[in-house]
Amino acid sequence: MGFVSQNRLMVYCAEEGMKLSVEGATLEVECAGPAEAPPVLLWHGAACTLRQWDLVVDDLRDRFRLIRFDVRGAGQSSPAADPAQYSFEQYGRDALAILDHFGVERTHVWSMAWGSRAALAFCSLHPERVLSAAFFDASVDAADPKAQREGGKRARSLQDAAGIQRFPMPEGWNTHANGQDVVNASLGAARSFDLPAAVARLGMPVLVATGAHDPNLASSRRIVAAAPDACLVVMENVGHGSVLQRPDLAAATFTNFHAGLALN
Repeated sequence: MGFVSQNRLMVYCAEEGMKLSVEGATLEVECAGPAEAPPVLLWHGAACTLRQWDLVVDDLRDRFRLIRFDVRGAGQSSPAADPAQYSFEQYGRDALAILDHFGVERTHVWSMAWGSRAALAFCSLHPERVLSAAFFDASVDAADPKAQREGGKRARSLQDAAGIQRFPMPEGWNTHANGQDVVNASLGAARSFDLPAAVARLGMPVLVATGAHDPNLASSRRIVAAAPDACLVVMENVGHGSVLQRPDLAAATFTNFHAGLALN
């Protein structure tokens, strides 16, 4: 087991993963891929964990350096030391500490659903650390869980009719060591941050990719209209939770976006 002390950051590595102690919380962090590959910081959805990315990581780990973490209070990360730390500002500082640990000066960002809210906030607060952003299932408006569930059912029915295979849910994608804190980790963090105003501050290239049957699509369109350099991809026969529902399509959509950045 290795140990490093870096001011506010303590790091120790174990077989089950990496734990980073940052400002009163211990964060679960994983990194896969070559050190010289383009770095990508992954943000998980509400009630999800870093495990939601397992199938995507398996597919892309040879091409990207994929850094993912459980936000404080979710997954295997510890709860916040203070309820006020359930904020997008705090999550942004956590992300900076993670990037600093891995020696990443600037990163690409990839997120899903609620994670796109947190990632959007991070990109607006720390644009100097972001190369590009890919917000999947993005919304800056109030969530509609019922419509998300109904859209997901329609999408899966259409996928079945088209002969598209169903992908297994990664083990542990919604398993939390401190389940009582998950709601605060997601809903509590969004209450005091002006996401619509943050969209206009996104100067980096932005991809917004949302399923045709995800009710977040209406808000996704507004994000693209307001962001200075954004494009929209509508994923056919896909509902809310696109990375879990169609990890193959999500990976291809992100890879195509990234390839386009290299051409520009």
